[in-house]
Amino acid sequence: MLTGVVVLVSDQPGRSAPLADALQGVGVCDLVGLDVDWSVYANAVAVVTDVDLARPAAMQCLLGLRKQTWAEARPLLCITHRTSDKALRQAQVLGARACLPYYTEPHVVVTALLNLINPNEGALNATVRQCADRAGAALTTLFSTAGTSGRVDLQAIDNCVDPMLLALSDGGLARWLNTIRAHDNATYQHSLVVAGLAAQFATHIGFPEAQRQRLVRAALVHDVGKARIPRALLLKRGSLEPEEAVIMRTHAVLGYEILKASSGSDSAMLDAVRHHHEMLDGSGYPDGISGDAISDVVRFLTICDIYAALTERRSYKPALSPNEAMVILQGMQGKIEPRFVQAFGKAVAQAA
Repeated sequence: MLTGVVVLVSDQPGRSAPLADALQGVGVCDLVGLDVDWSVYANAVAVVTDVDLARPAAMQCLLGLRKQTWAEARPLLCITHRTSDKALRQAQVLGARACLPYYTEPHVVVTALLNLINPNEGALNATVRQCADRAGAALTTLFSTAGTSGRVDLQAIDNCVDPMLLALSDGGLARWLNTIRAHDNATYQHSLVVAGLAAQFATHIGFPEAQRQRLVRAALVHDVGKARIPRALLLKRGSLEPEEAVIMRTHAVLGYEILKASSGSDSAMLDAVRHHHEMLDGSGYPDGISGDAISDVVRFLTICDIYAALTERRSYKPALSPNEAMVILQGMQGKIEPRFVQAFGKAVAQAA
């Protein structure tokens, strides 16, 4: 009987080979097919599936796992190849404790799996996870309410800011990003990454506490307008068509209108939500403002937003390394503030 093994089930072993290599950092990784004999894996530490659950053979494989008396005690992490709510529910019914999209980077899968295997390892890890879960829950409510009623209650977001700043101060940016990038929802994940980068940026520059709080608060809600964008567009795997890009760009104004109709928003938040895609040369959207019309808060947040997007993996693009992302930011002279880019680079390097 095998011991200390992470079982990786795949219907395409070649595709799953990089993930199998990464999982060696957790334990011995056995890369197996859909015909796996589960009876020999009673002492496995975890199971990861990289299969399309729409295939009957994949479903039968996981149903076979469910029949094992030891299965419930072992964490099951599913790499999902379909991003619909139905697919996520299906994985959960089959026993998955966590689901990550198929384009998730291997090191993020490893982080998520370690969290499942030993969720209480280390006070800092636990604190960061709790803070991330709390912020993720607040964003879930925020987006849900914004999508249905067109207005939001910002109190839950406000309650996340100070704990988040403390978690970042104690645990560091790298720990925060690794935890957040194991989050299931890409929209919320992006908002939490941007907020973490904004907090690191503001701390490095030496912002007073109140100013750091305002910047992080704005970062958390900067994409709230996407709650009113069709879900099919947000989940599209490929690049957007020109007419789809026009629709996507409306999220800045939609977010501004949602917050303007809500109590608790301030001028810095409204400015950041509406203008975080504006460029110094006037080539941005939605208003095409330029130069001095763009506030420092917006300039800070725009840099964080672009860096986060560049370093995040999506179905239509690979993730860039921090160095590659910084080269692109440095090449955007005339569009974003160069001295802020320099300071941001130092902040990220210091955190690394």
